[in-house]
Order: sequence, then C-alpha cells, then structure tokens
Amino acid sequence: MKAVLPALARPLLEPHLPAGLDVAWFASPEQAGEMIADADIAWVDMQPPSETAAAIAAGERLQWVSTIYAGIDAFDLPRLKAMGTRLTNGVGINAVAVAEYAVMGMLVAAKRFDQVVRLADRQQWTSAPPGTVELEDTSALIIGYGTIGRLIGDRLSAFGVSVTGVTRSGRDGTLTPDQWHDRIGKFDWIVLAAPATADTHALIGADELAAMKPGAWLVNMARGDMVDQDALIAALTTRRIGGAFLDTVTPEPLPAGHPFWIAPNAIHSMHLSGRSQTRMFQRGAELFLRNLSAFLAGNPLQNEVDLDAGY
Repeated sequence: MKAVLPALARPLLEPHLPAGLDVAWFASPEQAGEMIADADIAWVDMQPPSETAAAIAAGERLQWVSTIYAGIDAFDLPRLKAMGTRLTNGVGINAVAVAEYAVMGMLVAAKRFDQVVRLADRQQWTSAPPGTVELEDTSALIIGYGTIGRLIGDRLSAFGVSVTGVTRSGRDGTLTPDQWHDRIGKFDWIVLAAPATADTHALIGADELAAMKPGAWLVNMARGDMVDQDALIAALTTRRIGGAFLDTVTPEPLPAGHPFWIAPNAIHSMHLSGRSQTRMFQRGAELFLRNLSAFLAGNPLQNEVDLDAGY
C-alpha cells in the first residue's frame, strides 16, 4: 500500500509509520502530482488550495485522502465518491485558533481598536474612544454551531453575550436553517462558522443584510462566498450595518484596488485565523497517525466527511 505524504511532516510521521507501508514524500506540487497516480493514501495539502485539487485529481486509485483543513471546498467530492475514496478533514485542529480570532475581531469591532492603531500610527493622541460598545448584554447568532461555532459561543458567553446557534438538526436548542432568517434582526453579531456547501453559497445576501440591526456586525470565519460580496460592500458603503470583521473574502488574495480594501468599517484578517498558532502541523500529524491505524485496521475514521452532505 502506497501513501503520499508531505516532506515537511516527515520528522513527525516517519518514526510512527507501520512497517511495509510504501511512503513517497513530496516537497513540491509537481512531485505530489507525479507520486499520487498510483497511491492508495494521500495527504497533500498545499497552498493555494488549487494545488491540492490538482494533485488529488491525478490519483487513480485513492482509497483515503486526508486533509489538515476543516473546509473541503477544494476537493472534487463527486469524483471522490465515484472512486469510492474516503475523505477525512481537520475539524478541531484549528478550532481554538479560529475561535480566538473571532472573539478578537468582535472585541476589536466593539472598541474599534483598528482605529486606535491607526491613530497611533499617525502619532495622534485622542481622549475620545472610537468604540464604546461592551460585549456584555449583546447577542450573537452563530450560523454553524459545530466544533468552531461552539468554541466561539463558549468564549462569548464568558463575556456576557447571549448566544444562539444554528445547526441543521436544531439540536440542543439551536435554530434550524429555516428558522434564523426571520430572527436575524434581533442580534448584534452575526457570526458565520458553517462548512462551505452548495446550500451556504451567498447565505448572507442583500435581504439578510437589510434585515440586520443597523448597528450589527457581520463576522465571517467561514468562507467568503457565504456572503454576497457586492451586497456587503453596498451595506458597508451606505452604513446599513455597523461593520464586518472578515477573516475570509472572495477572491483571495484580495487584489489591490478591490472595494473591500476601502469599504467603511470593514476589518480584514486575511484568512490568518487558523494559521495563527504553532501546533497546527503537530496536531495534523497526530490526527493522521490515529486515522492511519484505524484505516489499516478497518475501523471508523475520525472526521470522515459525508461526501453527499459536503462536510
């Protein structure tokens, strides 16, 4: 059985790999594409995600594909299903880092610390704080109350924020996807933490933005295409909503001159949330090794993706 694995992770993986596993270590997209053709197992995460997609497309007999990322929109799920390939993702690996980034963004928005930093850059002293919102006694709607969403909710609750989650099943008192639209105007914070699927494309559009509280903020920790970008730019430009903290946008990287760079009250974090940690690769290697043992033993895999549901 052949596995194609990242050379960067070799020190973490090699001492723990079972004897008899034929391992090819790739160090470039070209190597990954060449090595994967006859591979049974692959962990070929690369940036940009299109490099990963191209490498996976070259696999002809893949039984299991592992990714360190929670989002799996770079993968051709129908093709993997047709091949009988199993896919596991990295849900949980970056969850704490993303949750911390989300709360940081909300605190920055509440106190407008982005403006404080710009004042300091200009060496301007002010006695009038640019932001005076307190998180306590505000309310947050978290669309996608899975691993990351719950961690965000736990941290916001500690700040005195009333948290309402959205899940497909409506479990544990959360709202279902058909319930939150009519209530969106009740919340001070709309947080996106759902997996990217066909159902979540442009989940927040002109109608949803128009229904939000005038001072509410949109916080996107999911994917840029969950928001109608033109509608959001219009809502920010007309100050229809309070603002937006955007870890993700479309396209990425955001090109110079794009309206998002100058949209009023838009704060960008350039999709850095999940990478703002030191243990991502270590956690990814540990998860891969656990799943490798399970795969070889014919046991259930952790974080296996439902290829029909898309997460």
